Amino acid sequence: MYSPTPEDWLEANRARWDERVPIHAASEFYDLDAFRAGKDALRDFELAEVGDVTGRSLLHLQCHIGLDTLSWARHGASQVVGLDFSEPAVDTARSLAADLGLPQERAAFVAADVYDAAEAVPDRAYDIVYTGSGALCWLPDIDRWAETAASLVAPGGFLYVAEFHPLTDSLDDETGSRVVHDYFVRDPWVDTTPGTYADLDATTVHNRSVEWVHPVGEVVTALAKAGLRIEFLHEHDASLFPRYGALQRHEDGYYRFPADRPRIPLMYSVKASRPA
Repeated sequence: MYSPTPEDWLEANRARWDERVPIHAASEFYDLDAFRAGKDALRDFELAEVGDVTGRSLLHLQCHIGLDTLSWARHGASQVVGLDFSEPAVDTARSLAADLGLPQERAAFVAADVYDAAEAVPDRAYDIVYTGSGALCWLPDIDRWAETAASLVAPGGFLYVAEFHPLTDSLDDETGSRVVHDYFVRDPWVDTTPGTYADLDATTVHNRSVEWVHPVGEVVTALAKAGLRIEFLHEHDASLFPRYGALQRHEDGYYRFPADRPRIPLMYSVKASRPA
């Protein structure tokens, strides 16, 4: 339910993620054996929109266990750095990098709060700053995030965000056809559901989470205020998981509404650049 922000929101979220790292690492959802064998963790629209990363440095904010980060290295990034506030997640990412034979000069991981990224990462700026799906909802202050992320974009570089569309948080979970929550709500959603998206039946203890809704206009405006130039805002009619019971899985692996249903945006992506 939506409620005022609890004082221990950061500690609660970190405890939740720390506990779920080994569950995720052992899950079929992440399938680390397939990843080690060469499976790409990135989505096709991300690869198309980010473009060729060969020879470029890339910083991944809120990287979790590093699959997306390491995939960018596989696609030719000269240096990737992943940052996450969960030390177990960072340890797992470092272990994966070692399994792939990537030295720290190619793939480094840092345990730090995303708001402290500018002081925590090894370099002052990166050609590409990237953040993947399901990251922004864990942050209470999107302006502070945008200022931090923008400060790490090198001249001539860009920030790329791929996220679940905040409209999806306003709709009912079963059909996705009724508006049941306020799109512009300021209080966070405090949840106590056990398990995890990677294993719904997993036994878990740290189940309280605190998440915020950030309307698309708020995110784009924050990036513009932070000095970046918006190159595009794309909305996508597909999701990475069956958020609603009515969604159907397609051959490309994405989930969409049936053909007889009106489409709505389920994800969005933004590219914002810093002039050379």
